[in-house]
Parts: sequence; structure tokens; C-alpha cells
Amino acid sequence: MNAASDLRFFTSSDGDLAYRDTGSGDLVVLLHSGFVDHRLYDAQIPALATDHRVIAPDVRGHGFSANATERFRWADDLAGLLRHLDAGPAVLVGLSMGGGIATDTVLEYPELVRAVVACGAATSDFEYTDPWYRGIQAEYARTLAAGDLEGWLAAFLRVVPGPARTADDIDPDILRRLGEMALHTMSKHSPGEPDLYTPMTDTWARVPEIDVPVLAVNGSLEPDDLTGAAERLVRTVRDGRSVTVDGAGHYTNLERPEEFNKILLDFLRTL
Repeated sequence: MNAASDLRFFTSSDGDLAYRDTGSGDLVVLLHSGFVDHRLYDAQIPALATDHRVIAPDVRGHGFSANATERFRWADDLAGLLRHLDAGPAVLVGLSMGGGIATDTVLEYPELVRAVVACGAATSDFEYTDPWYRGIQAEYARTLAAGDLEGWLAAFLRVVPGPARTADDIDPDILRRLGEMALHTMSKHSPGEPDLYTPMTDTWARVPEIDVPVLAVNGSLEPDDLTGAAERLVRTVRDGRSVTVDGAGHYTNLERPEEFNKILLDFLRTL
């Protein structure tokens, strides 16, 4: 997968941050999951851009964006990009890590956000308690400490089917695309480099502040701790709702692109 020819760059205070910007109309921002980049949404961007302006950034340290050389938060990067473009308020759509960025941003910069779609996510404070997923996280740490990128990638791709399925149940093109993006991001980093990301804390305590519509989208094969956290999120905000994508795991937009696009477009029409 090559970078899109229309990739643009925002010169932030700490390096250039990449993003796609296409279409016109009300703004939708697509925030990718960890280790990948804006290409996660290749099936969503054209479907949304028919009637919306779509911005799909590569968050700092991922894809074609600069790595950090100083402390940073992804929500601040996103706010900087939207203000640079004089764009917003936006509907923020985030998968996994991207969902956490979306909820962080609506808490810190409410004037820039008109709605949130959290997919396989809750707030950035969410931590898995499910033993299978905790095992995957331990495998990440072990393989990275050993410099075993192949082992790390194998663990990363095990998340796609989840504990109830195997890789044989997944379209091989999905695994290939995710693997290519993840290896590209990992190639930007070196073992032992400092982690300069500053996480937000106490986000759950602040969720009642969110007064824009929030939609949670989860695959039916997600672990109960994640879906429980997503339901807690939509119960706690003023205007929350949820949709379950049957037979899908963490990457709902890849496994069920047409259904995912319809869910998004239906939600956007309610705003």
C-alpha cells in the first residue's frame, strides 16, 4: 500500500504531521487505531467524502507523521491541525486508540467537536482486564524487549480474529494491510526510545461534561470488558447510543465496511 498521492502535511511545533483532506461539507475526522495510519479508512473515506469533508490524519509517531521530540498529547495535535485548517466543529470517528483520542479531544476542546463515534473504544483511560488481551499485551512487551519484530507482528495480528476465531476466519487482505501499516509505523521507531506521550488522566470522571452526541460501535466478538466500558460511556453522556456489528471483532470497519459505512452515514444524518 502506497501513501495516498493527496497526503498533506501540517507543520506543527514539533515536526510535520500527515493527513488526508478530501470532499466538502460538514467535517468528519477519522482517527486510526494504534500502530497503523490513515489508510485504515480506505473504504470509509470515499463513502463519506460524497457529502462531507473528510480529514484522516496520521497521529504523531504513526504512518507518515513525525515522531515526537518533546512531550505531547494526541488531542493537542488534533486541535492544532483543526485550528490550522480553520476547520470544525468536527464529528470525530475513532477506532480503538483513535476512539480514546476522540474522547480526549471532546473533553479538552469541546468547541472543536460536534459529535463522537467511538469504535472498539471508550475513554483513553480504558484498560483491558480480559486475560486473553492481557496476554497479547504481555507478548507485545516481551517481543519488543527482545527486538523480535516478527513476533510482535504475529501478536498484533492475533487481535484481528480475537480469542474466538483464528486467522483462517479473516480475509487475508485485511491481515496483509494491517501488517504493512504496522511494520511501516514500527520502522519509524527504535528499541528503548523514550515514550514522550503524556496520557490524560481521570477521563471517566469528566465524561459527564460531554454534551455532544456519542455513538459507540462495537463488534459482537469484542471482550465484555471493552463493550461494558463503551456502554458505560454512552450511558453517562447526555446523548449516547450504541450499535453492535454482528460477527465482527475489533476492526469493524475492515470486516464489515458496508455495514460500518451505513452506521456512520445514518448517525451523521441525525446531527
